[in-house]
Amino acid sequence: MASPIGPSVQCVLPAADIVGESLVWSPSESALFWVDIGGRRIHRLEPATRWHETWPTPEFPTSIGLCTTDGVIVGLTRRVALWSFDDRFETIATAVAASYMNIPVAHTQGGEVTGSIDENVRHAVTKLSHIHFPATERAREFLVRMGEQPDAVHLTGCPSIDILKEIDLSLSADVFDRNRGLGDGFRLDAPYILVMQHPVTTEYGQGMEQVNQTLEAVAEIGMQALVFWPNVDAGSEDVAKGIRIFRELGRDHGFHFFRNLPPEFFAKLMAHCACMVGNSSSALREGSFLGTPAVTVGTRQQGRERGPNLVEVGHDNAEIADAIRDQIAHGPYEPSHLFGDGTAGRKIAELLATKQPRVQKKLLLDVEQLA
Repeated sequence: MASPIGPSVQCVLPAADIVGESLVWSPSESALFWVDIGGRRIHRLEPATRWHETWPTPEFPTSIGLCTTDGVIVGLTRRVALWSFDDRFETIATAVAASYMNIPVAHTQGGEVTGSIDENVRHAVTKLSHIHFPATERAREFLVRMGEQPDAVHLTGCPSIDILKEIDLSLSADVFDRNRGLGDGFRLDAPYILVMQHPVTTEYGQGMEQVNQTLEAVAEIGMQALVFWPNVDAGSEDVAKGIRIFRELGRDHGFHFFRNLPPEFFAKLMAHCACMVGNSSSALREGSFLGTPAVTVGTRQQGRERGPNLVEVGHDNAEIADAIRDQIAHGPYEPSHLFGDGTAGRKIAELLATKQPRVQKKLLLDVEQLA
């Protein structure tokens, strides 16, 4: 008698959930989503690559559904939340809507100069905002020179520095328990390079070659590396494709890949890496406070203020590799308070509690000088 033919069952991920629930499939992403109610986290898994990510939730997640655009809808204990997994902050839309509704807008980190689309959006939001909390003295001066009322511009430092000052930055063995990523095994007791490179919107179409130069340089160093996925700016698909091809060609020995990590985990990794490489602003901002040796590649941070921890190079793998070696040999830098001392949140809260922003703005310029 023939044996009955049953389904073939294979474990693709030992998720270790407390109460797993609401498994849904996203055809557009070729990924599974579900929630762990007891563990308070959201899962995302690409079965083809076994790329697995998790995000913690502030309350017990009870259900999950797909959005027609980015992200998912998550049912929490006391509310329903729209959950976006990309590094996207629609600040300008919020500023426009609030302005038309006569709602005062408070803007942090205005007046800064960069080499990307962020600068266009930042300055547009400045003109739609009513009270400003710049991170540096130069940024404060630039806001006033842009026509903002001096009594509405308050130097506070950057709120992200507050997080670095408050959290425990020590690395423990469980740092990757809920954020495993993909790639070779990672040893916390060995030195590593942190890589984060985003597209440059004004250099659309060049992202794949640019990130390839960076990855080639990092591979040449021969040190294990943590590589993060790019943000969603125009051209991100080129950078992501470059990373995928690098992996598929088998040149990623010692590399471990992540789409993202919670900010506190990323801060811990920044604080202990041998060198940070790429074009992320975190190398300049948080990196200066932590004293992290960093190499910024290309034009994305062109003209931006920076501490002594950072060197700037072009998109040439030999030049990048030499700069990485120099930074690793130098080791950690003295912390810099260029972007704040960790008290920005308290300063901003006090100002919001005591100041009454003017909703009707006026451009403060010397008209006679312009005539």
